[in-house]
Amino acid sequence: MSEGSADGQDSRRGPQQADTGQTGTGQPDTYDLYRRGMDLLGRGSAAAAAQLLERAAEAEPRSRSVLEGLARAQFDTGRYSAAAGNFRRIVDASPSDDYAQFGLGLALARDGDPAAAAEHLALAAAMRPDLRHYADALRGVRATLRARTRPQRSAQDEGPEDRERKSSGD
Repeated sequence: MSEGSADGQDSRRGPQQADTGQTGTGQPDTYDLYRRGMDLLGRGSAAAAAQLLERAAEAEPRSRSVLEGLARAQFDTGRYSAAAGNFRRIVDASPSDDYAQFGLGLALARDGDPAAAAEHLALAAAMRPDLRHYADALRGVRATLRARTRPQRSAQDEGPEDRERKSSGD
């Protein structure tokens, strides 16, 4: 082609930009950040994935796919409160998203709020009764709630048969 840009430079994307998905500014585009982050998450590198996905979420704060990937990476790195916050953003925008309800429930449970977790896990399980892991997670959280609400018996409250059973190892 005989025409060129005004400064005489080739206007086509160079090989580095084409291969890495970078914009003309040398910065990776949001989709590339998302794609690379999800690849890292899939390979078990949740911390590295979270870094890329956080950058993608800054650029596209309303993208459900980016928020979900980021929440998953945060969950996998033990950042349960942050994961809950991102799953909540998805749930607020789309209450019928069963996976976001499930993720929010798990994150809340790990963050120490089993009552709130049970609510979201129950919604997820009701929306998708065919997914056993939703029901299993709900049962686990409900068991935690039951265990926390049972009165703890002290040694003073125990009768002789209770003390005998403890001493015999039953």
